[in-house]
Amino acid sequence: MTADRSALKSHTWESVPAWATVLVPVGSFEQHGPHLPLDTDTAVAAEVADRAARALSTAHVVVAPAIPYGSSGEHQAFPGTMSIGTPVLTSVLVELGRSLRTWAAAVVFVNGHGGNLDAVTGAVEVLRAEGQTVAWFPCASADADPHAGWAETSVMLRLRPQDVRSERARPGNCAPLHMLLPALREQGLRAVTANGVLGDPSGADADAGEALVVDMVATVANGVRRLGPP
Repeated sequence: MTADRSALKSHTWESVPAWATVLVPVGSFEQHGPHLPLDTDTAVAAEVADRAARALSTAHVVVAPAIPYGSSGEHQAFPGTMSIGTPVLTSVLVELGRSLRTWAAAVVFVNGHGGNLDAVTGAVEVLRAEGQTVAWFPCASADADPHAGWAETSVMLRLRPQDVRSERARPGNCAPLHMLLPALREQGLRAVTANGVLGDPSGADADAGEALVVDMVATVANGVRRLGPP
């Protein structure tokens, strides 16, 4: 079987492309309602990064192993959630960026979890102040609802249908996110949704999930192209 040359883990130190652009998926391990797996954000970030690397069609873009833990303190009232918090995640991303840039031309964080926003933007700010070539792009689509609703359920039906418990999918709090944010930030997600869902997974399907992933991949691939050649 031929190894995937875009996967950094498949290389030896001698086969790593010179001055590569490295995509680093950044995920989380947190509750996603009664129907989606705990690693949903990581699975999405890894898939988007892998596809973006293939879409760029160059051996000089490689994908690092995904960071499986993020800043998920708002989900901590739900069992299964594992969070390392914003300060630690920021430090991890900064140190990874510094390490990668000793041999890579550029580092791109592909973020799959909204709660990581402060860490990702903070790390990029620190690294750029040091003169590093680094950027980040979200796994986001204009059609997505906030959390474990129609969008994420559709995507996971495309990526890992065997792990989606569709019979347990139920609507959560469907109020606009901006109305929920004050209570969510102060008291956590449990204060605004009993089942951990923000949105409505009803009508989710794999075809819609594929379209969402394609949209996310385009965002990342186009962003990397704007960085210029490695």
